[in-house]
Amino acid sequence: MFVIKNTLISEDIRLHMFVCDIKKCKGACCEEGEMGAPLEEHELPLLKKNFEAIKKYIPAKGLKAIEEQGLFVKDKDGDWGTPLVEDRECAYAFKDEQDIWQCGMEKAYHAGESDFRKPISCHLYPLRLQDYGKRTTVNYDKWDICDAACVLGESTGIPLYVFLKEALIRRFGENWYAELCAQIQNREKEEIDQNKPYPTR
Repeated sequence: MFVIKNTLISEDIRLHMFVCDIKKCKGACCEEGEMGAPLEEHELPLLKKNFEAIKKYIPAKGLKAIEEQGLFVKDKDGDWGTPLVEDRECAYAFKDEQDIWQCGMEKAYHAGESDFRKPISCHLYPLRLQDYGKRTTVNYDKWDICDAACVLGESTGIPLYVFLKEALIRRFGENWYAELCAQIQNREKEEIDQNKPYPTR
Protein backbone atom coordinates (compact mmCIF):
# COMPACT_ATOMS: atom_id res chain seq x y z
CA MET A 1 0.00 0.00 0.00
CA PHE A 2 1.11 3.57 -0.71
CA VAL A 3 0.24 6.48 1.59
CA ILE A 4 0.05 10.07 0.35
CA LYS A 5 -1.35 12.56 2.84
CA ASN A 6 -4.90 11.33 3.56
CA THR A 7 -5.06 8.74 0.77
CA LEU A 8 -4.32 5.02 1.00
CA ILE A 9 -3.54 3.55 -2.42
CA SER A 10 -3.62 -0.16 -3.18
CA GLU A 11 -0.47 -1.79 -4.53
CA ASP A 12 -2.67 -2.96 -7.43
CA ILE A 13 -2.21 0.46 -9.01
CA ARG A 14 1.27 -0.56 -10.16
CA LEU A 15 0.90 -4.34 -10.32
CA HIS A 16 -2.07 -4.53 -12.69
CA MET A 17 -1.64 -3.71 -16.38
CA PHE A 18 -4.65 -2.01 -17.97
CA VAL A 19 -5.51 -0.16 -21.18
CA CYS A 20 -9.18 0.35 -22.04
CA ASP A 21 -10.06 -1.57 -25.23
CA ILE A 22 -13.41 0.02 -26.00
CA LYS A 23 -13.75 -1.61 -29.42
CA LYS A 24 -13.98 -4.97 -27.64
CA CYS A 25 -15.93 -4.07 -24.50
CA LYS A 26 -18.24 -1.65 -26.38
CA GLY A 27 -18.35 0.64 -23.33
CA ALA A 28 -20.18 -1.99 -21.30
CA CYS A 29 -19.47 -0.16 -18.03
CA CYS A 30 -22.09 2.41 -19.13
CA GLU A 31 -24.71 -0.33 -19.28
CA GLU A 32 -23.80 -3.00 -16.74
CA GLY A 33 -24.12 -2.78 -12.96
CA GLU A 34 -26.78 -2.12 -10.36
CA MET A 35 -26.48 1.67 -10.25
CA GLY A 36 -25.40 4.60 -12.38
CA ALA A 37 -22.07 6.39 -12.21
CA PRO A 38 -21.18 7.50 -8.66
CA LEU A 39 -21.13 11.30 -8.29
CA GLU A 40 -19.15 13.28 -5.74
CA GLU A 41 -21.00 16.02 -3.86
CA HIS A 42 -19.16 18.85 -5.63
CA GLU A 43 -20.06 17.38 -9.04
CA LEU A 44 -23.81 17.83 -8.55
CA PRO A 45 -23.90 21.61 -9.19
CA LEU A 46 -21.50 21.17 -12.14
CA LEU A 47 -23.84 18.67 -13.76
CA LYS A 48 -26.81 20.91 -13.06
CA LYS A 49 -25.07 23.96 -14.54
CA ASN A 50 -24.08 22.16 -17.74
CA PHE A 51 -27.19 20.07 -18.30
CA GLU A 52 -28.63 22.34 -21.02
CA ALA A 53 -25.49 21.74 -23.11
CA ILE A 54 -25.40 18.03 -22.32
CA LYS A 55 -29.03 17.11 -22.92
CA LYS A 56 -28.92 17.37 -26.72
CA TYR A 57 -26.56 14.38 -26.73
CA ILE A 58 -28.85 12.24 -24.58
CA PRO A 59 -31.31 9.88 -26.31
CA ALA A 60 -35.04 10.24 -25.69
CA LYS A 61 -35.24 7.32 -23.27
CA GLY A 62 -32.39 8.82 -21.24
CA LEU A 63 -34.10 12.19 -21.08
CA LYS A 64 -37.31 10.48 -19.98
CA ALA A 65 -35.47 8.72 -17.15
CA ILE A 66 -33.89 12.01 -16.06
CA GLU A 67 -37.25 13.77 -16.17
CA GLU A 68 -38.77 11.06 -13.97
CA GLN A 69 -35.87 10.52 -11.56
CA GLY A 70 -33.90 13.78 -11.63
CA LEU A 71 -30.43 14.75 -12.86
CA PHE A 72 -28.96 12.58 -10.11
CA VAL A 73 -30.33 10.11 -7.60
CA LYS A 74 -29.40 9.00 -4.09
CA ASP A 75 -28.95 5.30 -3.35
CA LYS A 76 -29.86 3.40 -0.18
CA ASP A 77 -26.48 4.24 1.36
CA GLY A 78 -27.01 7.95 0.78
CA ASP A 79 -24.52 8.19 -2.11
CA TRP A 80 -25.25 10.17 -5.28
CA GLY A 81 -25.20 8.72 -8.79
CA THR A 82 -26.62 9.09 -12.27
CA PRO A 83 -30.11 7.67 -12.99
CA LEU A 84 -30.56 4.51 -15.04
CA VAL A 85 -32.83 3.72 -17.98
CA GLU A 86 -35.05 0.80 -16.90
CA ASP A 87 -32.32 -0.41 -14.50
CA ARG A 88 -29.87 -0.80 -17.38
CA GLU A 89 -27.70 1.88 -18.98
CA CYS A 90 -26.75 5.25 -17.52
CA ALA A 91 -29.33 7.84 -18.58
CA TYR A 92 -26.52 10.04 -19.96
CA ALA A 93 -25.19 7.33 -22.29
CA PHE A 94 -25.84 6.86 -25.99
CA LYS A 95 -24.65 4.42 -28.64
CA ASP A 96 -22.54 5.66 -31.55
CA GLU A 97 -22.52 4.39 -35.12
CA GLN A 98 -20.20 1.51 -34.10
CA ASP A 99 -22.66 0.37 -31.43
CA ILE A 100 -20.30 1.56 -28.67
CA TRP A 101 -21.67 3.27 -25.58
CA GLN A 102 -20.52 6.88 -25.26
CA CYS A 103 -21.12 9.57 -22.64
CA GLY A 104 -23.30 12.59 -23.39
CA MET A 105 -21.45 14.62 -20.75
CA GLU A 106 -18.10 13.91 -22.38
CA LYS A 107 -19.50 14.60 -25.84
CA ALA A 108 -20.58 18.10 -24.75
CA TYR A 109 -17.24 18.66 -23.01
CA HIS A 110 -15.16 17.77 -26.08
CA ALA A 111 -17.45 19.95 -28.21
CA GLY A 112 -16.45 22.88 -25.98
CA GLU A 113 -20.01 23.33 -24.74
CA SER A 114 -19.55 22.18 -21.12
CA ASP A 115 -16.86 22.46 -18.46
CA PHE A 116 -17.84 19.19 -16.77
CA ARG A 117 -16.09 16.29 -18.52
CA LYS A 118 -17.81 13.38 -16.77
CA PRO A 119 -18.00 11.95 -13.22
CA ILE A 120 -14.54 11.37 -11.81
CA SER A 121 -15.69 7.86 -10.91
CA CYS A 122 -15.96 7.10 -14.65
CA HIS A 123 -12.69 8.83 -15.50
CA LEU A 124 -10.85 6.83 -12.82
CA TYR A 125 -12.39 3.44 -13.56
CA PRO A 126 -11.34 0.66 -12.82
CA LEU A 127 -10.12 2.43 -9.67
CA ARG A 128 -12.75 3.12 -7.04
CA LEU A 129 -12.55 5.70 -4.24
CA GLN A 130 -14.05 5.22 -0.80
CA ASP A 131 -14.13 7.93 1.84
CA TYR A 132 -13.66 6.99 5.49
CA GLY A 133 -13.87 10.30 7.29
CA LYS A 134 -10.43 11.84 6.93
CA ARG A 135 -9.12 8.97 4.79
CA THR A 136 -9.78 8.10 1.16
CA THR A 137 -8.89 4.67 -0.20
CA VAL A 138 -8.00 4.02 -3.83
CA ASN A 139 -8.64 0.41 -4.86
CA TYR A 140 -8.74 -1.63 -8.06
CA ASP A 141 -12.20 -2.93 -8.96
CA LYS A 142 -11.74 -6.06 -11.07
CA TRP A 143 -14.71 -6.71 -13.39
CA ASP A 144 -14.86 -9.30 -16.14
CA ILE A 145 -16.20 -6.80 -18.67
CA CYS A 146 -12.70 -5.26 -18.55
CA ASP A 147 -10.84 -8.50 -19.34
CA ALA A 148 -9.91 -7.16 -22.79
CA ALA A 149 -8.40 -4.08 -21.15
CA CYS A 150 -6.25 -6.31 -18.92
CA VAL A 151 -5.06 -8.27 -21.97
CA LEU A 152 -4.19 -5.06 -23.84
CA GLY A 153 -2.48 -3.69 -20.74
CA GLU A 154 -0.35 -6.81 -20.40
CA SER A 155 0.63 -6.74 -24.08
CA THR A 156 1.66 -3.06 -23.89
CA GLY A 157 3.13 -3.21 -20.38
CA ILE A 158 1.14 -0.20 -19.16
CA PRO A 159 0.18 -0.26 -15.45
CA LEU A 160 -2.98 1.28 -14.05
CA TYR A 161 -1.30 4.36 -12.60
CA VAL A 162 0.18 5.25 -16.01
CA PHE A 163 -3.02 4.61 -17.97
CA LEU A 164 -5.01 6.70 -15.48
CA LYS A 165 -2.48 9.53 -15.13
CA GLU A 166 -4.83 12.24 -16.42
CA ALA A 167 -7.72 11.10 -14.22
CA LEU A 168 -5.53 10.78 -11.11
CA ILE A 169 -4.15 14.27 -11.63
CA ARG A 170 -7.66 15.61 -12.17
CA ARG A 171 -8.77 14.14 -8.85
CA PHE A 172 -5.70 14.53 -6.64
CA GLY A 173 -3.39 17.05 -8.37
CA GLU A 174 0.05 17.12 -10.00
CA ASN A 175 2.03 16.99 -6.75
CA TRP A 176 0.08 13.98 -5.51
CA TYR A 177 0.72 12.11 -8.75
CA ALA A 178 4.42 12.98 -8.70
CA GLU A 179 4.63 11.61 -5.14
CA LEU A 180 2.85 8.43 -6.20
CA CYS A 181 5.31 7.91 -9.06
CA ALA A 182 8.24 8.51 -6.71
CA GLN A 183 6.95 5.97 -4.19
CA ILE A 184 6.35 3.40 -6.92
CA GLN A 185 9.85 3.88 -8.31
CA ASN A 186 11.34 3.47 -4.83
CA ARG A 187 9.29 0.32 -4.24
CA GLU A 188 10.42 -1.18 -7.53
CA LYS A 189 14.06 -0.28 -6.81
CA GLU A 190 13.80 -1.99 -3.42
CA GLU A 191 12.44 -5.13 -5.07
CA ILE A 192 15.27 -5.16 -7.60
CA ASP A 193 17.84 -4.73 -4.84
CA GLN A 194 16.27 -7.52 -2.79
CA ASN A 195 16.44 -9.90 -5.74
CA LYS A 196 20.06 -9.18 -6.57
CA PRO A 197 22.32 -12.20 -5.97
CA TYR A 198 24.84 -11.92 -3.16
CA PRO A 199 28.33 -11.11 -4.47
CA THR A 200 30.70 -14.05 -4.56
CA ARG A 201 34.43 -13.98 -3.87
